[in-house]
Amino acid sequence: MKEFFRLLKREFKLFIGNSTLRTVFFLAPVFYATLLGFVYKSGKVENTPVLVVDRDNTPLSNQLTEMLDDNKSIKIIKYIQEPLSIKDEVIRHEAAAVVIIPSRFEGDMLQKKYPELNVYINTGNVLTANFASKALQLTIGTFSAGASIKALQKAGMPAAKAATQYEPFKANYITLFNTTGNYLIFMWPAMLAVVLQQVILLAMAVSFAAEFERGSFVKEYRKMKKWAFPTMLIKVIPIWISSILIVSIYYFMHMIFRVPMPEGIFNFILLTSVFVGSASFLGVFISILIPDALKATQILMVIASPAFIISGFTWPLSAMPAFVQFIANIIPLTPFLQAFKILLIQKGSVELTYPYLEHLSILLVIYAIIGWIALKIKLWFIFKKETSQEIEVEVTSEIE
Repeated sequence: MKEFFRLLKREFKLFIGNSTLRTVFFLAPVFYATLLGFVYKSGKVENTPVLVVDRDNTPLSNQLTEMLDDNKSIKIIKYIQEPLSIKDEVIRHEAAAVVIIPSRFEGDMLQKKYPELNVYINTGNVLTANFASKALQLTIGTFSAGASIKALQKAGMPAAKAATQYEPFKANYITLFNTTGNYLIFMWPAMLAVVLQQVILLAMAVSFAAEFERGSFVKEYRKMKKWAFPTMLIKVIPIWISSILIVSIYYFMHMIFRVPMPEGIFNFILLTSVFVGSASFLGVFISILIPDALKATQILMVIASPAFIISGFTWPLSAMPAFVQFIANIIPLTPFLQAFKILLIQKGSVELTYPYLEHLSILLVIYAIIGWIALKIKLWFIFKKETSQEIEVEVTSEIE
């Protein structure tokens, strides 16, 4: 036990003394959290440019344009004369959509000929396209309903009856979970989890590999050669303690950016602990398996880089091929984000996160076991080789 604490103290000194690790593990999460917080601070995309080509230029078409301009989500750029190239104008203004009001729009409306508006959505950016499309549908739908009801009233129909004639039944659309469509709440906390996993993997990549490269492992861990799992704990405990500090910083940044905390805070702490544990043991396994620190770092970054994309957080796992789902399910970030979404965005019951907590726990156990086996084999080879060299030296000295 005395040797365990000596090596643990040494590991803390190595961790703190490594300027690269200090920078990556402490400054990177704070920097990314602050940067991404300001990127998504507004939460919603507003004043998105939308081009309106008014071929009619009548009071009714102007009224529609004014209604569109009153919507805060979009900013109208009006054209009385159609430009030579609408596509060029869309690119020039970075417009999310184009609304073309046809000629004789007002005349056809008054004669009940049902004119058609053409709305072109720029899906070059899916996010702004969705915001603009939603705003246009709402405003144009309101204008269309109002115009139809007004026409029926002019024909002598009472307002109450005119409303029912236009809309024979009502459909109430009620949004669930993140009802304001706030992108800060949706993306920012998830990206913090991505950064946390990456810095853990990066720190663990050099934990064993750097010792093997320097040749210091044999000298320092000679008395621990039969204790593989305690040796693993010596490497991961500084990371676990440092992760507590990072998560605490994230908590204060939640308050700074006014992002709500997840439901069931104690369950969230347990979930985060298992996530940190499984990510660190994954890093340990790779670091033992690949004795070169640079290669270990590269392999872990290859694993971590696409983790968010294939996690199922923004794109459903069910829509991915089976082999991609398999890769996603062996990365700790995937079950963590699924459970995190339930607690933070959907405000669901804690019990709904249990399958994901179980998934994370299985990953933690598997990576801990295969890491232990890999280290056990590594220790056997290292110290067997050292023993052989010592015997050779003794034999040589006796001969001399």
